[in-house]
Amino acid sequence: MRHQTIAAVALLVASFSHAQTQYPLTADSEPQPGVPKGSVTKYTWTSQVFAGTVRDYWVYVPAQYTPGTPAAVMVFQDGAGQVDEKGRWRANVVLDNLIHKREMPVTIGIFVNPGVLEAKDPTTEQHRYNRSFEYDALGDRYARFLIEEILPAVGKSYVLTADPNLRGIGGSSSGASAAFTAAWNRPDQFRRVLSFIGSYTGLRGADAYPTWIRKTEPKPLRVFLQDGSNDLNIYSGSWWLGNQQMASALEYAGYDVKFVTGDQAHNGIHGSAILPDALRWLWRDWSQPIRQSKGKEGAERHWITQVLSPEHDWELVSEGHQLTEGPSVDRDGNVFFTDIRASRIYKVDHATRKVALWKENTGNANGMMLGKDGRLYACQNGNKKIVAYAPDGKETTIAEGVDSNDLAVNAKGEIYFSDPPGKRIWFIDAKGAKRIVHEGGLEYPNGVRLSPDQSKLAVADYRTRWVWLFEVAANGDLQNGAPFYRLEAPDDPISAQADGMTFDTEGHLYVATRVGVQVCDQPGRVNAIISRPQPTGPLTNVVFAGPDLDWLYATAGDKVFRRKLRRTGVTSWKPVKPPRPGL
Repeated sequence: MRHQTIAAVALLVASFSHAQTQYPLTADSEPQPGVPKGSVTKYTWTSQVFAGTVRDYWVYVPAQYTPGTPAAVMVFQDGAGQVDEKGRWRANVVLDNLIHKREMPVTIGIFVNPGVLEAKDPTTEQHRYNRSFEYDALGDRYARFLIEEILPAVGKSYVLTADPNLRGIGGSSSGASAAFTAAWNRPDQFRRVLSFIGSYTGLRGADAYPTWIRKTEPKPLRVFLQDGSNDLNIYSGSWWLGNQQMASALEYAGYDVKFVTGDQAHNGIHGSAILPDALRWLWRDWSQPIRQSKGKEGAERHWITQVLSPEHDWELVSEGHQLTEGPSVDRDGNVFFTDIRASRIYKVDHATRKVALWKENTGNANGMMLGKDGRLYACQNGNKKIVAYAPDGKETTIAEGVDSNDLAVNAKGEIYFSDPPGKRIWFIDAKGAKRIVHEGGLEYPNGVRLSPDQSKLAVADYRTRWVWLFEVAANGDLQNGAPFYRLEAPDDPISAQADGMTFDTEGHLYVATRVGVQVCDQPGRVNAIISRPQPTGPLTNVVFAGPDLDWLYATAGDKVFRRKLRRTGVTSWKPVKPPRPGL
């Protein structure tokens, strides 16, 4: 009898938990008298970014569009379902009504289907369907597809705004996570995100977003989320929990976010019913720019606010180079950097921000560091040398016949340098004798930096997500190495592309990576990610500079940037014992 009662209660609970509200469409999803109807035109596209794939896309042009006047943009994934006026979404009808009421700007809608790699013989072979590959991936490939292919194609017929504040992107399910991914990677292109039943689960790694949002410097995005309590719960995770995690993380990081919940399953019933209100919220005050959060008073905030100075963003210091690298600070807080391909070294006067050519014909100098003796040590990989430059620029050879990328100098005048092709770390003692102190284990050793107390050596492995940490023996040998710092890395490829590094006095390691400057605590965890100074191109190296060593300089492609921080860096000539870390 007891078992029957328990079973009956369980059945009753299950029936209540799966009860689903039927959300009716509103008048905003129906054609209305007196509302001008926009046009919808279908096109077909063969992609280069997603090589060989073919897809349909539709362009909605509102009746209010004036040729020659830039229009706002709203991109929808799974375009066929969004523009079907007999379906649930009817997005073009909603746009008609909201634009007519001036609750949205004059907006051109772009409705894009996922790509298909068509079989050569469909009678015996199956097509390859690209939806998950395009939508669920974490990299910038889908954003590039839109930016490099679809938007320019539409732009040949209509004038689209280049203002990211007037560009939105949205979708449902994996199309929603694709929308968020595009804006996350390229907020310089899209700043309004519409997400219905978003697939923030382990299909291809989007379950990492809540963590990334909490660690990464807030981006200038506005995000609308919707999900239902009866959404999918399958092998890759729970959609309902994933969307709650997303909402919590976005709120924690101070984003302009709204999360509307219901009790529907993995479908468009609830989302389509609230699409008009979601677009109203997303586009409210559209004449005002969307700005990144600086944190909320009186609440637990983003850890990154302990590092960043809220009054300062990245500042451009120098541009027009070929490939900048090797930033190094001198005793006055000024910065040297290399232009590898031009075989030049430049000097930045920190106070005036004036940049002057300091040395030419540098043998493609890469990594550099000023030593205690006042000389600037450099990896001259073009000449297979390690050299030292006196203050007057006179060059002295320290080691010959070596491959090198980056180096670190200690207070004793000893040098460690990385040899990426040989997968080795070399050591040069104070007398100039060189030897290999580590070989193997690392796929591509790149940046090298001594810890603040110079008792350990950090080595970035460019082709993985790890920075190794070695103990430095009294004779300079490296001992007890381990892949200690775990960096965040998107897919395609699954590598952080860790390059140059620097430490602050707290013992935090700052690593230049493909997603930004990752800040790791002493136990080896990424606590924060400082945004890249520019959205595309390499981010190669970082160094603290300025009279108080509280400005972070970054070399990035053809440019050099700097940013004021709330942390202080360390130098090669003055070891500092960092405080005991929190565990």
